[in-house]
Amino acid sequence: MRIRNRDRILVLLALCIIATGCSRDPNVRKQKYLESGQRYFKKGKYAEAVIQFGNAIQADPGFADAHYELGRAYVKLQQWTPAYQEYSRAIELEPEDYSARLDLANLLIAAHQFQDAQVQTDFLLEKRPDRPEVHTTAASLFTLEEKLDSAMSEMQKAITLAPDRWESYLTLASLQLRSQQPDRAELNFRRAVELNPNGTAPRLALATYFQSQGRLLEAEQQITYALKVDSKDPEIAAALVRVYMAQGKKQAAEQLLKQTKQEFRENPVGYRLLGDFYFADRDYENASKEYATLYREHPKDLVVKKNYIQLLIMENRLEEASKLDEEILKTAPHDEQALIYRGQIQVHQGSAKDGIQTLQNAISNDPDNGAAYYNLGVAFQQAKKFIQAEDSWQKAARLRPDMSEAYVALAQSAMRDGNMEELEQAATSIINLLPDSPAGYAMRALSFTRRGQLSSAERDASKAITLAPHAPDGYMQMGNLKIAQRKYGEAESFYEQTLDRDPGSGDALSSLANAYLAQGQTDKAISRVQAQIAKMPSSTLYDLLGTFAFDHRRTKLDLAVAKDSLEKSLQLDKKNFDACLKLSQVQAAEGQIDEAIVTSQRALQQDPQQIPFYVLIGRLYESKGNWDQAKQSYERALEVDPENPQASNNLAYALARTGGNLDIALSLAQTARRSMPNSPNVADTLGWVFYERGAYTSAIDSFLEALKLTDTTGSIENPTVHFHLALAYEKTGQNGLARRHLERVLKLAPNYPEADDVRRLISQLQG
Repeated sequence: MRIRNRDRILVLLALCIIATGCSRDPNVRKQKYLESGQRYFKKGKYAEAVIQFGNAIQADPGFADAHYELGRAYVKLQQWTPAYQEYSRAIELEPEDYSARLDLANLLIAAHQFQDAQVQTDFLLEKRPDRPEVHTTAASLFTLEEKLDSAMSEMQKAITLAPDRWESYLTLASLQLRSQQPDRAELNFRRAVELNPNGTAPRLALATYFQSQGRLLEAEQQITYALKVDSKDPEIAAALVRVYMAQGKKQAAEQLLKQTKQEFRENPVGYRLLGDFYFADRDYENASKEYATLYREHPKDLVVKKNYIQLLIMENRLEEASKLDEEILKTAPHDEQALIYRGQIQVHQGSAKDGIQTLQNAISNDPDNGAAYYNLGVAFQQAKKFIQAEDSWQKAARLRPDMSEAYVALAQSAMRDGNMEELEQAATSIINLLPDSPAGYAMRALSFTRRGQLSSAERDASKAITLAPHAPDGYMQMGNLKIAQRKYGEAESFYEQTLDRDPGSGDALSSLANAYLAQGQTDKAISRVQAQIAKMPSSTLYDLLGTFAFDHRRTKLDLAVAKDSLEKSLQLDKKNFDACLKLSQVQAAEGQIDEAIVTSQRALQQDPQQIPFYVLIGRLYESKGNWDQAKQSYERALEVDPENPQASNNLAYALARTGGNLDIALSLAQTARRSMPNSPNVADTLGWVFYERGAYTSAIDSFLEALKLTDTTGSIENPTVHFHLALAYEKTGQNGLARRHLERVLKLAPNYPEADDVRRLISQLQG
């Protein structure tokens, strides 16, 4: 039967109506968008998947599956806030959606929002205790909360539910290793390998374990096998390089990476490994050459370009670095990494203020950028704003718990402040992040030594040596431990071994010399420093020689040696401000006050932020009786750092001494006292301000506190404090006490500058 034209039109029209009806059905449309998004997701096209899942939600805002899938896509794009919102919406629409709850729990754990994560985890443990991944998530939460026993218990449950999952054994083994159960950990590492004998991940994990135990040959065997299984993964070659370096086989490591570079000419991870190896080995010269070559060969590789910029900054080739960085910012003005580099360049150029502004701009673009906060801390440190620096590093560590640099900065800050508890915390974080590095163990050993926990210190120092027998870290701390035990001969041996591995280490040489000094061998200490300089002359070591010669001077010849050594130090590094400061002090000790002032002023021309020079210049002017110039110098120091305790103290004393504003003097003295509560000098200054204000009882209390602090801190007894206390006692009518302290002044310093006034006052009090 033939269909007439009119009938054909009617049929087609009917079909169109049916099709249109289907396309308008929101249930059909949302499902099509969902399936389309899932196809994009499987192909790794997450941005396209986001669009399709969004279309599905537009068709049906209550479509729980689409919200969940959209959350997963946002996670892949590292857009954490919208991911959290979509997971939460999916759960709101479908409370029994266990997959959404599981993914949300893991997201919250990664963000360190432990309380919220606990809510989701508890729900899952109650409703789906039969799912091994639920127990794995619970273990992750307990691990980050440092509840290792609970974490191991959850992983045991996960293994019981799914005994063939090799990943679970790796997780349990890692937890056992952190819990000081290496034997049990090894069994589970090996079990993971048994379950997945041709997998590279379990073998690399076992190799890492062997390396942490110093079993380097076994580690090498595991990685070599993994390399045979998968010769196309450059990360395996990188693991083998780490073992070679631990064995001291630097040449073999370098050769392997040169070969790897040839084999992975088109693989960015592979061809970057050699440059990264040089960088990790602190061979910045070769790293820079390698990245210069890579930049020529792969000019469109933005990672190569950025790494090259970083190396140029480290080499102080700031103009070249800035040119390349500005090229990036020209096309991408909000590129956070490029902004960070700009900030680093400004800091290296001495423009800490500009660097702070640039890095704060980077943070305003990306408030969760841990690297930006870390570098902001460096900028604050250069600006002598140490509290802000530490705060920035704390934020960097919170945002990037994997950033070892932030914990190293915090550890160094703790060492500078003498806070050994904070040093232990930072060092432990470094150990957790870099278990194969000796640095964290060495830092923690120092914190234990300083607090008298010597067995713990020895354990960590030994671990540092085991991990890196060719590195100096562990030997240095073992030397410090032996000093604490008064085993000077053993300490000398460990410091010598440190110097064998790092001939330019000023810390090791200084500690070795101090070991000799502790035994009364001053000449041997100085001659040992001179011998090391003969092996490896450097600004640092000449600075050290000058310091020892000055601090332990007995004759004018020692002053000459100190001066000559410090001048040589500055010839090698004109920006060695420590040597410059000490040279000024040596010149002052020789009576060359004007020359000392000029030396300090030259240092400030190079870096106006160097507060110690302002303070020293102020003291030198004080010694000349030029109080106006002294006050100006202290004021300049406080312009750089308004809270600087030393400048605050000295300016307060100068104001009180010269009839200045006593309200300002009191505020400055109190600022200094808050920062330096154990300083006898600061307590004396506060007392003198009280004295000038007529508050004699408060003055007496402060002077007595100064004497008490002199005794408790082992400081040299200062006759001026006794003189001030005598004056205050005289004002309150306590003449007997006043006379006693005046007599103490003359006993301590018969040639005291104001000795005539002291004798006259004694005579008056006797009369």
